[in-house]
Amino acid sequence: MALTHSWHDMVHDMRDEMHDIATITHVEPARQAFLMLWGLFVVAPILFGIDKFAGVLTSDWEGYLATWVNDLLPGTATDAMHLIGVVEIAAGLLVLAMPRIGGYVVALWLAGIIVNLVSTGEYYDIALRDFGLMVSAVALARLATTFHHREETP
Repeated sequence: MALTHSWHDMVHDMRDEMHDIATITHVEPARQAFLMLWGLFVVAPILFGIDKFAGVLTSDWEGYLATWVNDLLPGTATDAMHLIGVVEIAAGLLVLAMPRIGGYVVALWLAGIIVNLVSTGEYYDIALRDFGLMVSAVALARLATTFHHREETP
């Protein structure tokens, strides 16, 4: 029964969040920032995760994988990228359901990506971009403490 009630509350809160997105010009600026970051960190990880399988954005995801990281993971670099894709999709879904926690998880994931990119000796520009995204993910988690009420305990 508690699970059904919890699911009902989550769906109800999601409807409220979607209403605020649809009427974003009438929402206070700090809440607008939360909604924009929330949308970004739901959509981007899921799309990047799917693309690890589809290869639309780039056909060489494996090229971004540091050799030492590939050596830690079982299988080929392609297998590693598929695993990474699954983790990214899960991270996006976590942000969707629990942005207060998901924001920190995505920030940690981005920190790992930054270490990987810098350790290749290349891709410093992408690492810098990901640093900005990491800070934004922390901002999302902080804003969620005020603007996302679904995670509150009764």
